[in-house]
Amino acid sequence: MEQIQKPYQVNIRPGEIKDAERMTILCKELGYPVTLQEIQQRLASIQRNKTHAIYVATLADDYVVAWAHAHICDTIISPTQAILFGLIVDESYRHCGIGSLLMQHIEHWALLNNCQGVLFRSNIKRKEAHSFYERIGYTNIKQSLTFQKVLT
Repeated sequence: MEQIQKPYQVNIRPGEIKDAERMTILCKELGYPVTLQEIQQRLASIQRNKTHAIYVATLADDYVVAWAHAHICDTIISPTQAILFGLIVDESYRHCGIGSLLMQHIEHWALLNNCQGVLFRSNIKRKEAHSFYERIGYTNIKQSLTFQKVLT
């Protein structure tokens, strides 16, 4: 596990079911309405699938302050990519290098899994997040709309 000193020690490790409560709180902080039970169920399912990676950033006492989730995606129209589904850093711990450290772990995992790159979508309203991604080497390649149909 890698560590940074700013002004506290942060460890990066794979996410576990025991992290679900803090992950739920962090999701809600960013406006995603999820329950603890939903996160626990999703984590249990995702952990059995080797095409997914979930990392958490923890303080020395194992307190989760951030998490990232990515998935390997093969498509007909593009080379294999790792799709970043989420990166959330506790508001109190932003601007300390934690997001960058999590992205380094995602990128390393993607390379180990023969991905050609990392791709993600970011809400147009998250200007601060866009600046962060640009600072760590990402380029906005497209602007699009996201459509959904809820299946019952």
